[in-house]
Amino acid sequence: MADTTGNPTTEAPSNPIPRKSSWRHIGPGVVVAATGVGAGDLVATLVAGSNFGYTLLWAAVVGCLVKISLAEAAGRWHLATGRTLFDGWASLGRWTLWFFGVYAVIWGFVYGAAAMSSSALPLQALFPDVMDLKWWAVACGLTGLVFVWFNRYAVFEKVMTALVGVMFLVTVYLAIRVTPNLPDAFAGLLPVLPDEKDSVLNTLGLIGGVGGTITLAAYGYWVNAKGWTDSGWMKVMRLDNRVAYATTGIFVVAMLFVGAELLHSANIAIASGDKGLIQLGDILEAEYGSATAKFFLIGFFATSYTSLIGVWHGVSLMFADFVTRLRADGAGRGEDIASGARERSWAFRGYLLWLTFPPIVLLFQGQPFRLIILYGVLGAAFLPFLALTLIWLLNSRRTPSEWRNGWLSNGMLAVAGVLFVVLCAKQVWDQPWGEFF
Repeated sequence: MADTTGNPTTEAPSNPIPRKSSWRHIGPGVVVAATGVGAGDLVATLVAGSNFGYTLLWAAVVGCLVKISLAEAAGRWHLATGRTLFDGWASLGRWTLWFFGVYAVIWGFVYGAAAMSSSALPLQALFPDVMDLKWWAVACGLTGLVFVWFNRYAVFEKVMTALVGVMFLVTVYLAIRVTPNLPDAFAGLLPVLPDEKDSVLNTLGLIGGVGGTITLAAYGYWVNAKGWTDSGWMKVMRLDNRVAYATTGIFVVAMLFVGAELLHSANIAIASGDKGLIQLGDILEAEYGSATAKFFLIGFFATSYTSLIGVWHGVSLMFADFVTRLRADGAGRGEDIASGARERSWAFRGYLLWLTFPPIVLLFQGQPFRLIILYGVLGAAFLPFLALTLIWLLNSRRTPSEWRNGWLSNGMLAVAGVLFVVLCAKQVWDQPWGEFF
């Protein structure tokens, strides 16, 4: 039997045994939370707190709910069909594969340099006389390469969990240290827009920036790598996903508290980008002493480095599956990911090298202007692509009827799609196209 597109109907795995939802299974959610929350996310919420106090707390919460729906949909596709996301995308047409291929090459080249630099900043601040920032960045990239190259998912997950523990302790400690005004914080849960120009777009940007881009698509691959390959794991995956974005919510809300209490109340502005966190370290040292500042820098490093090794592993896993589909080597199956075959493939390791060595050139030579514009546009286009293709896949006969979208899933994915289309259009509009040509 075929669906309306002419693609074969997907059958559910035969009678999978439902697993009991249990905290002891939690893992991929921790990985996606750690990878998705980078230094840029913390700065964005810190700046929001600095500029508007608690006014946009509700937007940070909504951002987590939107990302829960996207990650759940990606994980549900993998478990309900037994097939990978690339196998689903391929059924929509080869244009989806070519879009990802171009995206992965350009995005990975620029992101590699950004991730290495972000991880290097707190290390240089902690050890200022050891070596130059660029060499710290190279060291971070190379250690990430070696770690992911020689370790399978199980070890990777344990290390990510340990680093998330550090992130959690640091952000929660800071939020408590600044003594948040809880009545104002609860008032910030009411959906109110700041009274300023472009407040709608700025609020949408905060919602869209909470916790993850391509890592949302990687979640289904980490679910499979954990050994969850059929719909019997669905309840476990949904608990795991909720834990992921509850954790993400704690990180961003804690940093918004810091911005609101430490910066907004004192009318202190910080720079956007990762260097804003270095400024925050200096402010914390002046306010609370060097021990608190160093503790914060350790958390800053954990935040940046988990994003680095998370992308090194997760996007390389996706790229390996992409190459399999491009070569028409058979359907992408969850069992192939669970077996570790993708992690041992030349495509996985080739993309690892791509994320590490070409970006080192950018660290020393600077980033080409046109490449940065393309990077921004393609990055902005990926989340609308993910949201809209998931709606397509999960409402068609490619997905077993039991696991197709309900009204809530369709509603949340539609909200995500509209949100990210608007943010993508703004990103494209804001690019200096006159200088590009």
